[in-house]
Amino acid sequence: MVRLPGRSATRPPRTLGYPRAPHGPARPGRGPEGGRPGVLRSAVTGRSVAGQVFLLQVVIVLLLVVSAVVAQVLQVRHDSDTEAADRSLAVAETFANAPGTAAALRSADPTAVLQPRAEASRKATGVDFIVVMNTDGIRYTHPETDRIGKKFVGNIGPALAGGTVTEHVTGTIGPLVQVVVPVRDAAGTVVGLVSAGITTAHVGGTADQQLPLLLAAAAAALALATAGTALVSRRLLRQTHGLGPYEMTRMYEHHDAVLHAVREGVLIVADDGRLLLANDEAHRLLDLPADAERRHVLELGLNDETAGLLASGRVATDEVHLVKDRLLAINQRPTDLRGGPPGSVTTLRDSTELRALSGRADVARERLNMLYDAGVGIGTSLDVSRTAEELAGLAVPRFADFATVDLFEAVLSGEEPRPDTALRRTACAGDREDVPLYPVGERIRFVATSPQTRALTTGQSVVAARLRDTPGWRAQDLERTDQVLAYGIHSLITVPLRTGALVLGVANFWRAEKPQPFDAEDMSLAEELVARAAVSIDNARRYTREHSMAVTLQRSLLPRSLPEQGALEIAYRYLPAQSGVGGDWFDVLPLSGARVALVVGDVVGHGLHAAATMGRLRTAVHNFSALDLPPDELLALLDELVGRIDQDETPASGGAVVTGATCLYAIYDPVSRRCTLARAGHPPPALVGPDGSVEFADVPAGPPLGLGGLPFETAELELAEGSRLVLYTDGLVEDRDRDIDEGLALLSDALGGTPGASPEETCRTVLDRLPARPSDDVALIVARTRVLGEDRVAQWQVPSDPAAVSRVRSSVTRRLADWGLEELAFTTELILSELVTNAIRYGRGPIGVRLLRDRTLICEVSDRSTTSPHLRYAASTDEGGRGLFLVAQLAERWGTRYTPHGKVIWAEQPLP
Repeated sequence: MVRLPGRSATRPPRTLGYPRAPHGPARPGRGPEGGRPGVLRSAVTGRSVAGQVFLLQVVIVLLLVVSAVVAQVLQVRHDSDTEAADRSLAVAETFANAPGTAAALRSADPTAVLQPRAEASRKATGVDFIVVMNTDGIRYTHPETDRIGKKFVGNIGPALAGGTVTEHVTGTIGPLVQVVVPVRDAAGTVVGLVSAGITTAHVGGTADQQLPLLLAAAAAALALATAGTALVSRRLLRQTHGLGPYEMTRMYEHHDAVLHAVREGVLIVADDGRLLLANDEAHRLLDLPADAERRHVLELGLNDETAGLLASGRVATDEVHLVKDRLLAINQRPTDLRGGPPGSVTTLRDSTELRALSGRADVARERLNMLYDAGVGIGTSLDVSRTAEELAGLAVPRFADFATVDLFEAVLSGEEPRPDTALRRTACAGDREDVPLYPVGERIRFVATSPQTRALTTGQSVVAARLRDTPGWRAQDLERTDQVLAYGIHSLITVPLRTGALVLGVANFWRAEKPQPFDAEDMSLAEELVARAAVSIDNARRYTREHSMAVTLQRSLLPRSLPEQGALEIAYRYLPAQSGVGGDWFDVLPLSGARVALVVGDVVGHGLHAAATMGRLRTAVHNFSALDLPPDELLALLDELVGRIDQDETPASGGAVVTGATCLYAIYDPVSRRCTLARAGHPPPALVGPDGSVEFADVPAGPPLGLGGLPFETAELELAEGSRLVLYTDGLVEDRDRDIDEGLALLSDALGGTPGASPEETCRTVLDRLPARPSDDVALIVARTRVLGEDRVAQWQVPSDPAAVSRVRSSVTRRLADWGLEELAFTTELILSELVTNAIRYGRGPIGVRLLRDRTLICEVSDRSTTSPHLRYAASTDEGGRGLFLVAQLAERWGTRYTPHGKVIWAEQPLP
């Protein structure tokens, strides 16, 4: 017979000293209704639960009082030390940084100057001492004048190094906290030290005020504990109904007899998972060990599912569990529904006859779980190959031992499938990797008799229960199929991946380890799985097509090659975003005078709209750059253009389509080595010096394009030859996992590790730090500066006299001969004669002439006038008006560029 834990069959349970109700009415002052004196008498004896609770609560309250007093004293002591240290540090730093302290330390008699100040500060601040000393620790001040001139007692080493020293010491005036801080002169040199200190007895002092409150709280707690104990004892007396030992023993024996006589297993489990009671039937059904009571249910050798149910304590109704060779129907309820002890009671019934029903239920549940997992786990990304891999991975090993997915090659590129074309093995999953099936990436053309071709042709699933007896499948490749059969694969289901009228490919499920061949029910489950996957694969195919179109459009709008120019050595990279396309763009624009403009920008948003807007902005920059505008004026024109785009694209609903964009525009002049930049809401460019040093240029940050109302500012940098200018979009330095400050630090580290690297190597190094598929577009330009040396530049000042034109022509002819360009002497003389004559006649001095030998021969004539000449067609009777027409015919290009002090007329001729 199983006994209740902690009870003896020969010793009746105790009744806690209360009289038994059936033996007569309660006497006055005693029993459940006899009043409070009986409760208190039972409590103070200590033999009852109420007495023990009473004593325990008194001890706990006393311990809490003592702990509170000790904690209060310790807290006050800690607060006193902290306040003393903070006050001493504040006084010392204030005195050390006070005007005149450093100068007084360098005076002939520091004590005469500092002693009165120190004493006045000490009295005003309430500290115990302020000591000023030199760097050797010799005191200049002290509250006791006989200690002036003596060495300071304490650690001054860290203060001499520029730090702060805080010490807790015990001096002649008691425990104190002293702080030593340095005194610095205007150059930042430590010229002396200041120490301030205060005894901890002068701060704090709230413990005495709080102690009476604590004692009062303790007295109240004792009173509440006494009242609570009385209430607990009275409630316990009511719940036992005054039963004595005999009645309690008889009740236990009846309960024990009934519990072990029933033919149902009964278990009682505590809330911590320990088995408290198990009757004989439970021992038999679960095959429990003899010492099962008081052990955790997870240690009883039960299967995981049954043990987990017993340990969880959750409500269960007729749950069927397979235990050894029995099917048990389990019911479980908590024991604390009506104020009982926490835990659960479980009943077990042998339901072995339900085995077949349970098996079918398990199969159905597993299939439902697979379908649920297919809905959650297939199609997590808009990638065709990834979706096919998810389908294959889900089916193995729960449904098949191997799974393969074959798709038409057009589907992988986003196009609609074309029948009668080859398929590509896209995914393969299995328990082993040495399976002799076609590998991933293999191009396969199935024969007409194969199950795959039949499924593709009819759109219906095909089951080959026994592959060895399926000649149509074996005709695909006799050597490979023999290897597949020798490997152990014996059964196949082929299901077409179909969405509407489109058949995207086939999914194949193979069995080798599982001995049962596929049947009709398995085919139904396979069709459900494949139907869900087919929708996801088709969605991924459509997305791939749209993404490819957008990327193609975007790349067609970006420069396909860089223009020829000699001022910068340039390398660039463009990486599209992981999903969608953005509006990141860049360009390199040759300007007059051998200068080059670099521009990089980013349109807000993603998709075709952003790509189209990017193309419009790039075209606009091309047109504006032809005007040779400064960067700030060009950005102002772009800002106005973006604002007009926003207005033009306002939908009928009234909500504005905010385009918005950022842009950085830079112009580099290889003659002066100056770079002029302006930016509109764009990250600042990075500048890498020839020695590898990295800094981010301080370019004023203007508002993003499209906001309007605020001007843009320019910054001018002088770049050494061989410097690298790095322009980029925010996708390089910012994403969901890091902010822009962290990204700029990583970019600086990457650039700093490549001193002397070429722009191509720099691009490669920087992009190696990025993820393989960034979350945003990335545009990167690295430009290494070149210099047009003095031997390739010639310039003259021309007086405002027509006679000076001939002298300029002679000088230019000699310089062209030095450069070996005699073939260009005649045309250059004609061009300069016309330009210089126009400047003398219509412009204002001083007039300058400059020749640049770059990829072309550049002739420039400058003056202080802002009136630009224009080409016109002269009538046959006109005496003039043909000069600029002649220049336009002789030069490859010509134009006007405005400067802050006038204009420059330039013309370019190709070198012979």
